[in-house]
Formats: sequence, C-alpha cells, structure tokens
Amino acid sequence: MTEPESTPSPTQEAPSGSKALLKLVLELGPLILFFFLQRKLEGEPIDRMVGATKGFLAAIAVAFPIAWWLERKLPVMSLVTLVLVGLFGGLTIWLGDSTFIKLKPTVASGFIALVLLAGLARGRFFLKVLLGEAMPMTDEGWRLLTLRWSGFFLFVAALNEVVWRTQSDDTWTTFKVWGILPMTFVFTIFQIGLMQRHAIPEEEPEGEA
Repeated sequence: MTEPESTPSPTQEAPSGSKALLKLVLELGPLILFFFLQRKLEGEPIDRMVGATKGFLAAIAVAFPIAWWLERKLPVMSLVTLVLVGLFGGLTIWLGDSTFIKLKPTVASGFIALVLLAGLARGRFFLKVLLGEAMPMTDEGWRLLTLRWSGFFLFVAALNEVVWRTQSDDTWTTFKVWGILPMTFVFTIFQIGLMQRHAIPEEEPEGEA
C-alpha cells in the first residue's frame, strides 16, 4: 500500500546540490568567520582572539538549528561541536585567555578517538551507527575504518598541541582553519579504497533479472 501524497517539505523541494552546498556553508562558514575576525580585528592579540571567538560561537549557534532543520534529525557531530565551542569558547571570553579555545581541537579530537576506541573494545562500531545506511560494509571494514579514524583523530590532537604551544595566534588560527580541514578531507579520500573492498553489494529486488 502506498502512502498518501503529502506536500513536500522545503528540504525535499530543494535540489540535492543546493542542500549539499548549504550544508557545506554551515560547516565551513563559522570557521572562516573565525579566521577572518582574528586577522581583521584591531587590538592586542588576546582581544582579537576573544572577538573572533565571540563571532565563532555566535555563528555556530545560528548554524546548528539550521542544520537540524535541514537534516530533519539531530546532527550529533554538530551538537558535540556546539557544546565544546560553547564550553571552551565561553571560558576564553569569560577569562580573557585564548588557551581554552586553542585546547578545543585537542579535546574534541581526543574525545572522538576515545569514544570510537571504547566502542571498538566493546564490539560496537559507532561509525556504523552514524554512517551504516549510507555506506553498507562488513564488520571487518567498520573495524578497520574505526581504527584508522581513531588514529587520525589522535594525530590531530597531538599536532594541535604542538602548534598552539609553539606558534603564534595567527599561525595557530591558520592551522585550525586551513590545516585541519584539508588534512581531514585528504584522509577521507584515502579511505575510499578500504570502503570499496569491504562494501556489501546491494541486493537486487526479487523478480528482477
């Protein structure tokens, strides 16, 4: 029995390309704004960082409900980002200490890695829970992908510690926006081969040749 026709939601009406573009803007927009404000605001380095953090936090607070509306479900990773930026960004603004916002990538990446590894130790693949419908794979594929992503996030956490402790605010901001994102993109591309090797073929509907 087919379901009765209903009026399409705004997200259903939007072309998939427009939806993907909007998602990209929601993800990258706050980071680019943070970079721009940190470079363009005047004053002492800490004043520039606090001002950039205020803009970053405000942009994420606006982007989160839009992402929720767009996906029609709670965006878990966006929620984690909002909470962590709210915590560490709030401390930076309140105490006037940029250390906290610089620690955010370390804590976020380390937290994700530990969650993935904890799930793996219990025989659970959290990546499968998040992405399983879009990328059907064998459990061995999910195990290997979990190990790889865990290692990557630990690497990012360690690298962030080295950069913010040894470099200027300008250099760290550049690394955060134009370093971590490209590394993540390149790493993702290199996982395609693994996902293809362990992909589960789609079953053909009964009755089709």
